[in-house]
Amino acid sequence: MAEYFTLFMGAVIVNNFVLTRFLGLCIFFGISKNFSASVGMGMAVTSVMTLSSILAWVVYNYVLAPYNLTFLTTVVFVVLIASFVQLLEMIIKKHAPTLYGMWGIYLLLIATNCIVLGVPLINAESNFNFIKSVIYAIGSGVGFAVAIILMASLREKLQYADVPKPLQGLGIAFILAGMLALSFLGFSGMIPQ
Repeated sequence: MAEYFTLFMGAVIVNNFVLTRFLGLCIFFGISKNFSASVGMGMAVTSVMTLSSILAWVVYNYVLAPYNLTFLTTVVFVVLIASFVQLLEMIIKKHAPTLYGMWGIYLLLIATNCIVLGVPLINAESNFNFIKSVIYAIGSGVGFAVAIILMASLREKLQYADVPKPLQGLGIAFILAGMLALSFLGFSGMIPQ
């Protein structure tokens, strides 16, 4: 049980995809202007990442690895994730219009997010079993959500600050992201990798 907790906390804080691996920055900087949009994006990324990782684990362990087709892993995972996100969008649009109203525009952004591809690739490379793959995917999604919600909170507070003209917009956002990354880097020795 402690091993799973360590894996989860490592994915959330120590190996945070946005703040320590610097993946998924396009969505991170684009969506983090608004707190409620950031919460929605965090929930959507966590859900899609977890479900995609489950599908990718099944395909990798029951199709690619047994038939010695692991050289196709990246291509298969890209096609799998893109297809899954399109299917999920159609299902949600038809059966849960309220949820589609909340996640609709985010689902297409998620399909091209490198974090959603990175997690299944790391799961396959690390030979994680099914439980570890799911825990790592959930932890990575929660880590993304924490990072984007923190950034959105800071950017909303900055609307009331006297930011110098040359730093307004993305300039101050990059400075904030660097400071957040440094703060998350402080946790790097706490959990072995």
